[in-house]
Amino acid sequence: MYLFIHRKDLRTSDLRAFDYLRGKDTEGIHLLIIDPVLTGGGRLNSHSGRNFAEQVASLLHSYANAGKELHILYGDPVQITEALLQAHPIDEVVVHADYTPYSRSRDERLQLTVRNMGRHWKPLFDVPLADLEAFPAFSRRSEPYKVFTPFYRMWSSYMLQSYSPMGDAAVDHLTTVREINGKLASQFALPEPVAGALGGTTSVGGAMKSTDALERFVRERLAAYAVSRDAYAEDHTSGIARFLNTGAISARQAYEATQGLPGAEAWLRQLAWRDFYLYQAMYHEDYFRYEQLTDLSPLTDAYLEAWATGATGIPIIDAAMTQLNRTGQMPNRLRMVTAMFLTKNLLCPFMLGEQHFRIHLSDYDNTLNRGGWLWCSSLGYDAAPYFRIMNPSTQSRTHDPDGDYIRRWLPHLAHLSDKEIHQPLSNAIVDLKASRARAIDVYKTILK
Repeated sequence: MYLFIHRKDLRTSDLRAFDYLRGKDTEGIHLLIIDPVLTGGGRLNSHSGRNFAEQVASLLHSYANAGKELHILYGDPVQITEALLQAHPIDEVVVHADYTPYSRSRDERLQLTVRNMGRHWKPLFDVPLADLEAFPAFSRRSEPYKVFTPFYRMWSSYMLQSYSPMGDAAVDHLTTVREINGKLASQFALPEPVAGALGGTTSVGGAMKSTDALERFVRERLAAYAVSRDAYAEDHTSGIARFLNTGAISARQAYEATQGLPGAEAWLRQLAWRDFYLYQAMYHEDYFRYEQLTDLSPLTDAYLEAWATGATGIPIIDAAMTQLNRTGQMPNRLRMVTAMFLTKNLLCPFMLGEQHFRIHLSDYDNTLNRGGWLWCSSLGYDAAPYFRIMNPSTQSRTHDPDGDYIRRWLPHLAHLSDKEIHQPLSNAIVDLKASRARAIDVYKTILK
């Protein structure tokens, strides 16, 4: 008997673990652990938490449709795994690897527990598109890539020569255990608030909805993606990030659906950026601790609340933050604009903006979110130079000249002309030109 634990892989097909488990030809317990470390503090009621709950509901639905059983327990993953190994004749624990600091620590504890009990611990590679564990040997480098462009060239060569396509195993091919130890199930049962949060979703948003979103993107938006993806008022992006980041759809499926089609190259580059951030999480030991290594004392949180609540007096910033707070969504171009405005013009530590996005983004992913914030704050590999500071008004005029996006989210400004609507209001909390000059001076000192 095996134990398979779902994590960032909330789907029932194209999982490397399922390819592996089909070859074992034995029954197994399929489990999702709701970890209070990751879901506490009201996280399940946030935009990202509600998206997670929606994908969990879809996962349960997919298991049920296949006539299979998925068990959901609540608590510390190590304690739950140890209890299951004591109660059932499990000889192997199978998971997909993850590389955030908490995930590494959790998996080290899990591995120690499993091996101390004389069982086999089997982590498998699944989340990135390229096999980033095999990639260093392919690139023949002793040090990790620090710049995206050479990484992308080598990554593209790897994809051409060594890409491993979607797997054909699905949960239908596996035998799942229907019942687990009753005492254990009661001990780690979902608390009522958690059960309510998971059961309160009104839609099933995983496999079918993610596939529909991908097919619609390929059919309607891919061909013009390179030139239109930053036209955020019309939303020409794929719309599948919230599925990718929970694993409701695999990066392999997103890749294979677009190959050979017009516009695929620009889309592929975005998938490569995703892998580049995952690569940093795996091989760059400072990726998750820049705030500990850099003196950020010249920065302040004085304007954080105004930024977070969309009250800066800079129309495009306030419109973007309004959309984020209400819906959990924000176009990628505006994520860069708002993040750079906070860290540079408002001189706020990047971690505070990162934390706000963590709660409010429906498609939040720890590694990818951090990568974006490091880039905007001129920290990390291949970050924006400290003197590169996007002007929000210029970005607004360039990518939405008619101001449709601002009018949609800030209707009280709809009366302004197409020229006026992009300009800072009279109550703007900073002057864009002066705050840019101040940011250059401060970051020159921080990054010296």
